Amino acid sequence: MTNNEHPTALVSGANRGLGRRFAEQLVARGAKVYAGARRPESIDLPGVIPVPLDITDLGSIRRAVALAGDVNVLVNNAGVSTRAGLLDGSLEDIRLEMDTNYFGTLSMIREFVPVIERNIDGDDGASGAILNVLSVLSWLHPAGSGAYSAAKAAAWAMTDAVREELAPRGIHVSGLHVGYMDTDMVSDVPADLKTDPAVVAALALDGLFAGAPEILGDELTRTVKSQLSGS
Repeated sequence: MTNNEHPTALVSGANRGLGRRFAEQLVARGAKVYAGARRPESIDLPGVIPVPLDITDLGSIRRAVALAGDVNVLVNNAGVSTRAGLLDGSLEDIRLEMDTNYFGTLSMIREFVPVIERNIDGDDGASGAILNVLSVLSWLHPAGSGAYSAAKAAAWAMTDAVREELAPRGIHVSGLHVGYMDTDMVSDVPADLKTDPAVVAALALDGLFAGAPEILGDELTRTVKSQLSGS
């Protein structure tokens, strides 16, 4: 992303965890930040504009678009993990994973792309940017996380495809792959296996604004990526 020192960004799932860190750090970098959450009253970050947002609800997304009409950066952080298995897990949980992590993210992109296009100026080289938060489980598919892995793998494929579609329109798309972070989603995982989400957010934003197509957020993810061509 070039010639855009003070972006205007919307971060989904910004009330806690990695999303909160994204919002904090974007404010620190001089951005105007809309912080999206299903319960906007739970957002207590100074310097952000809370926005009601449920990415599984198209009407909610469109209301967010109407409120955040000056956005040129979209951070698709909102997600869900039900830990449903594919054979014995609830189909409702499996559908929720796909509706949120894949269709919800795609709906955000489809609705915000026209907004981003309006707010970038091709004459001076300025561009728009989208960051999709994926997972090491986009590539690593343990049985105990079957629904989540399938949804994140679909989101990875979607990220690569929309990157090609949006490049001619001046919008860069990055995918962040990361393993365990110190957030509520994996509160039961030992602390020594988790990465500080603030570190991941800084790495991801650096990569996004540098135009990196893919960002590897921790050592686990780098190791898994290096082994993808193996047996």
